[in-house]
Amino acid sequence: MTVHGERAVIPSVSSRAEAAKVLRDFTNGYNDAYRKLDPALVDRVESGALAEIGRADVAAQRAVTPGGNPGYPGLVLDDARFTIPKMAGWPKFFVADTRSNRDQHRWLVVFVRAGADQPWRAAYLSLLTAGSVPEFAVDKDGWARAGAGIGSGTDAGADSKAAELAVAPDAVGGAYTDYLRTGEGAVFAPGGATTQLRAERAKLARTPTFWTEYIDTPDKAPGFPPLALRTKDGGAVVFFTAHHRERRTTVRGVRPEVTDPRTKALLKGDLKQALTYTRVSESAVKVPPKASAGAAGGGQGGRPGQVVFLNRIESLTAAKGE
Repeated sequence: MTVHGERAVIPSVSSRAEAAKVLRDFTNGYNDAYRKLDPALVDRVESGALAEIGRADVAAQRAVTPGGNPGYPGLVLDDARFTIPKMAGWPKFFVADTRSNRDQHRWLVVFVRAGADQPWRAAYLSLLTAGSVPEFAVDKDGWARAGAGIGSGTDAGADSKAAELAVAPDAVGGAYTDYLRTGEGAVFAPGGATTQLRAERAKLARTPTFWTEYIDTPDKAPGFPPLALRTKDGGAVVFFTAHHRERRTTVRGVRPEVTDPRTKALLKGDLKQALTYTRVSESAVKVPPKASAGAAGGGQGGRPGQVVFLNRIESLTAAKGE
């Protein structure tokens, strides 16, 4: 009997053994890319925001070490715990909660498969302390529940109760970039990715030597699908991407300077009076349930009903001088 993954509600990956193989293939490919410093190898094992960050990393390192880095200390991800949702349609995804040889955090790697003829690739990475990894909702067989509104192809197999969440998963990215632009709305809890980031930007808006303009844009499927898993408390963890452009223009008579090695390696154009940075951010947030927001708000610094950032990674991917 043929099971059609685009229609049948089935586990996104058939077994934890298969998920473990995907994780091994990823770490092998990741290490190969960083040893050879070849951006094309990044695309074999990564997609979305993670691929943009990886390509920029490899390009910046290759500018300094054109011959590659054969002595690169390999990434090891072990002690893996897999959260696999049952779903229909594409993209399909699952989460590997792993231990890393890089630090003391748990590394949550979100693997995405865009179609039946496509390979699994890592699309999101979140670094969490062991005690802050959310408890995902699972059924009697151990399969998780994907959050509704994560893309046009997935709703048939996702939880259909998006109205129970304070913010629909596919609306989180837009709500966040709107907040960065205006500062309005109380949907996001205060913290480094929200109030503190806006305060830091305000300091750079106008200085004696330069002024700064910001453009923030949310991203969505197919290239950057927001992905969500329901949690035991009725909320959801949402993984999403945003792009951030920062144009810094110096006053007349002052020429911009670039001292950061990564920026130098990625810089294009003729740097005379303005420099535009392009960054990508990948975030994991906890969205509380709408009906029982009081039970899900505070724990991490937010008021009841607020969306709390679990982790946010932002990285420079391009720089252009003018």
